[in-house]
Amino acid sequence: MNRQTLTDARCHMISTLDRDAVSKQTMRDSRNRIVGYYDPRTNLTKDARFHTASSGNLLASLIR
Repeated sequence: MNRQTLTDARCHMISTLDRDAVSKQTMRDSRNRIVGYYDPRTNLTKDARFHTASSGNLLASLIR
């Protein structure tokens, strides 16, 4: 698993992005709660409740 941390201009953590072996991505907020998923095979972004949010990778738009 590959983890990337996203920070703001003051170096405060905003979220983390985890990628598994088949490139599926999971986005978590600063409190480590899952906000969404992206599967490159289906090209769909899903929210934390597995409802389709959009086509394409728009995980960053799910962060509040």
